[in-house]
Amino acid sequence: MAEFIKLYTDPIDKKALRHVVDVLRNGGLVIYPTDTVYGLGCDIQNKKALEKVARIKGIKLEKADLSFICSDLKNLSDHVSQIETKTFKILKRSLPGPYTFILPGSNNLPTVFKKKKTVGIRVPDHPIALALVRELGNPIVSTSIKDEDEVIEYTTDPELIFEKWQHRVDVVIDGGFGGNEASTVIDLTGNQPILIREGKGELVL
Repeated sequence: MAEFIKLYTDPIDKKALRHVVDVLRNGGLVIYPTDTVYGLGCDIQNKKALEKVARIKGIKLEKADLSFICSDLKNLSDHVSQIETKTFKILKRSLPGPYTFILPGSNNLPTVFKKKKTVGIRVPDHPIALALVRELGNPIVSTSIKDEDEVIEYTTDPELIFEKWQHRVDVVIDGGFGGNEASTVIDLTGNQPILIREGKGELVL
C-alpha cells in the first residue's frame, strides 16, 4: 500500500522530500502535483520502474509517450539534441510553465528510449515537482493521472487519488488540490511550431 505524504510548500519539508526521492531512486512510482494536473512519475534511470509505468498505461515501454520532467533548461539539454536559437527562445520564454514541448531526442537518452526520435519535455512551474527533480538529480519520467469519469477528465483531490491508486504506486504526495486542465503540447521538431493539444498554457510562439 502506498504512503500518503503531505508535502506543502513554504517551506518544503526537506526530510519528506528526500524520503520521496529515495523511493524514486529505488524504483518506486510516485504521484505528485504539477502546475497542471497530478502526475505519475518514476526515475528516468530505473528501467524496472519505467516498465511499471508502461504496464499501467497498457502499452510497451518503447511506444509509450511519456514526458520528461526537468528542473530547468540546462537539465533539459542533456536529453535533447542541438536546439536552434529560435527554439531556445520559445523554451526560455515559456518555461517553467504549463507546456509540454516535443523536441528531437539526443544520444544521451536511456537505452529504452534510444529508438525514439522525439521526446516530450516539461519544466512545470510548481515548487514540489521542481524540488523532486533537483533532489533526484535527473528527470522524472511522467504521465498524467487520468480519471475514467467522462465529465471530469482529471482528479484534483489528492485524497481521492490516493484512494484510487494506493495499491498501484508507492507514494502519493498531497500537495493540495491540483488542476483539471492538462499542459499545452507543442511540437518544435519542424521549421514551425505545431500545436498538438491546447491545454492550460497560452500560446507564446
